[in-house]
Amino acid sequence: MIISSMCFLLWSSPATIVSTMVEASSGALKLSIDLCAVYAVWLGVLELVDASGLGEKLAKLLHPLIKKLFKIDNNEIEKMIALNMSANMLGLGNAATPMGINAMKALDDGSGVANTAMIMLIVINATSIQLLPSTVIGLRASAGSTAPADIIFPTIIATAVTSICGVCLVKLFSKIKRRKK
Repeated sequence: MIISSMCFLLWSSPATIVSTMVEASSGALKLSIDLCAVYAVWLGVLELVDASGLGEKLAKLLHPLIKKLFKIDNNEIEKMIALNMSANMLGLGNAATPMGINAMKALDDGSGVANTAMIMLIVINATSIQLLPSTVIGLRASAGSTAPADIIFPTIIATAVTSICGVCLVKLFSKIKRRKK
């Protein structure tokens, strides 16, 4: 895509290729710095949540939901999943990744095939209900939006619908798989 864009620019307006490349690089760097600030704040908050023991309390609060969705009985895995889910709810997909990876490793049974709990974790991560889509709000604010938080309510509705559909599909397919066995 980059090569085809550069070829088109060389053909249509060769004088603007360098200025366009510098301008695009500058914009990408500015966006990266803006997002680093947002992530630094929320990663710090998540570290405080973990250090204060709030992670265990969150795991206890989400215990019935996690037990019903994942059918596991391991407090450490529940804590990782709870922190992963809470980071995703705050719109911090990148901050949730390390906890999700650790939970995925812990859920692995060594068979080389994804089990239902692993598939459920992937679906919940992909669809995650976003109560506060902070990354998108940060992007909108850095782009100069006058009301960057106007997307909160539509985001909650859209992510709730996709999460419910995803969880229902995982449950349906796991039931079909069990019947085939």
